[in-house]
Amino acid sequence: MVNAPELTVAVPTFDEVMVNAPELTVVVPTFNERDNILPLVQRLAAALEGCAWEAIFVDDDSPDGTAEAVRAVARRDPRIRCLQRVGRRGLSSACIEGVLASAAPFVAVIDADLQHDERLLPRMLTALKTEPVDLVVGSRYVAGGGVGAWDAGRQRVSAFATRLSRIVTRAEIADPMSGFFMMRRGVFDDALRRLSAQGFKILLDLMASTSQPPRIKELPYEFRPRQHGESKLDALVVWEFVMLLADKLIGHIVPVRFALFAFIGAFGVVIHMAVLWAGLTQFSLEFTTAQTVAAIVAMTGNFFLNNVFTYADRRLKGWRILRGLVSFYLICSLGAVANVGIASYLFAERHIWWAAGIAGIIVGSVWNYAVSAVFTWKGR
Repeated sequence: MVNAPELTVAVPTFDEVMVNAPELTVVVPTFNERDNILPLVQRLAAALEGCAWEAIFVDDDSPDGTAEAVRAVARRDPRIRCLQRVGRRGLSSACIEGVLASAAPFVAVIDADLQHDERLLPRMLTALKTEPVDLVVGSRYVAGGGVGAWDAGRQRVSAFATRLSRIVTRAEIADPMSGFFMMRRGVFDDALRRLSAQGFKILLDLMASTSQPPRIKELPYEFRPRQHGESKLDALVVWEFVMLLADKLIGHIVPVRFALFAFIGAFGVVIHMAVLWAGLTQFSLEFTTAQTVAAIVAMTGNFFLNNVFTYADRRLKGWRILRGLVSFYLICSLGAVANVGIASYLFAERHIWWAAGIAGIIVGSVWNYAVSAVFTWKGR
């Protein structure tokens, strides 16, 4: 028998591996940014020449093929990685997952739309390595920075949002709304389990979640116009910003989603009682019939309001609205039966229509919140 030759594999030493390990990870959240991928990588390579770096593109399953564009570059450049998320969406959560996929001691966040000045990255890294700072922010609002071609309306909105954000920040900073920054890994690790991961303002979330205010340095840059694709700024982005602020203000007391659901539920109480009163006094309905109609009307109103506001990040659209409404009715049917049953029993005993109505509402509301969060607006 002839022995097969041994297969020898050259195993790199620990020191050799460490030479190639990146000291900087650039996290790039993407959604429909296919045409910007290659230009951004080229700019990063030019700006970070001589630095051991990598870029992790976190793509929210873009329909325009962004993830495949990243992979095409990654097949030629091992410094590029693609993390494609399916069924999840949001810039903040994308950044969090990107940082978690990295082992580098320094991490930067930059948008894929080429509006941030990547030439600032080496100065950020130098500041973190040589100065007593934890977080370096690319700022539009310090001397030398600017917002580029923004019109007066957008400048006013940005200035107002900046003032609002200072309510929850724990450090003095001119541009807490910036999406361009670099940090020591320890800053992220300290804040990780307190992050809200809501919306598009990861820097604001980060600063409001650290156990101690981070030491911050701001470097000026001029905000560039978008080269390709479309702006992501819309009503949903604004609402998620408001939700983030609310979460940082009261989230340690009560979950913001529950608080908003309860607020809409309180409005539903007004609708319910108005319909019940009209049914009894204007249409001479039996109490059980009036209570049933009031419950259905209030439930329908609550569904649409919660779909727009409470579950804006999971908002149902198109035919899914009808399916969601039907599921909302079905899974809350037991609560509705209990609502009507308890209210009818109390009315028969006491003949106090408003007290009986409120008792039924409480029972139905508990069911509405518990089951809708799990079934009607469940994440994919």
